[in-house]
Amino acid sequence: MLALYMKPIQSKSNKCAFFSKGRSPKECRSVLEAIYTSYTKEELIHPDPVEFPRRYENLADREVTALIASSLAYGRVQQILKSVTKVLVPLGDSPAAFLRAANKEQLTSLYGSFKHRFTTGEELVTFLNGIGKLLRCYERLEFCLEEALLEGKDPLRGIINFAEKLKSAAGHGSLLASPVQGSACKRFFLFLKWMTRKDEVDPGGWQVLSPADLFVPVDTHMHRIALSLGLTRRKQADFKTVLEITDAFRTIAPDDPVRYDFALTRFGIRAELDISELVELCQGSPLKEE
Repeated sequence: MLALYMKPIQSKSNKCAFFSKGRSPKECRSVLEAIYTSYTKEELIHPDPVEFPRRYENLADREVTALIASSLAYGRVQQILKSVTKVLVPLGDSPAAFLRAANKEQLTSLYGSFKHRFTTGEELVTFLNGIGKLLRCYERLEFCLEEALLEGKDPLRGIINFAEKLKSAAGHGSLLASPVQGSACKRFFLFLKWMTRKDEVDPGGWQVLSPADLFVPVDTHMHRIALSLGLTRRKQADFKTVLEITDAFRTIAPDDPVRYDFALTRFGIRAELDISELVELCQGSPLKEE
């Protein structure tokens, strides 16, 4: 199955609605940059689980918190925030140091009764225990990614290797996904985005991966936005759809194809921003070249 995803995906973006009315990629970028500038702001973050990794200056703590928060980022956002808080509070000021030193029995006593939708306490304990194993082996999750990238020889294979290393250490339950299975891997790609990009929203910190090599975190909401804008015609939000949407954004912003993710997903999440308004902004009359 891996070989299937190594094949280049031919973009349909030159035929999609967003590129309608003769717009060039430069013109499309102008539209998206205006949206980015308006909505990629610190004051618009809440409620969003990216709040959690932003609290940590230490990179080991930030990456551990980002992995926990992104992995639980499914369901209603208020419940996500409550569940992530329940996990992080017992870990204290340094989640990385705590997990590096903890054993499975300690984690079970803390989280055995945990429940977040269909994620059980047992699964969470296995997940946290696996993170601890990786920290004891690599010191930092970024160093695990670095090894995976070197083994993969190209960014996509390296990212897949990293997903498989996480799954091998931390269990094969609902908290982790890999592109190998064809999943959209929204939460995994969200984790990579948070740790690789840096702006008013994404805290960044990692150096071994380039923003150019990231993939759009596609869930039901982002899929609906991409369909509305004509960035994909695929009806199922799977990894092929992720590749197609990312390819369309890469045509516009090759150095940072996930740049517009946060701003676009505010539409339909925040009460004052409707997807129909987004479509109107993106499919309006052609912009003049600067």
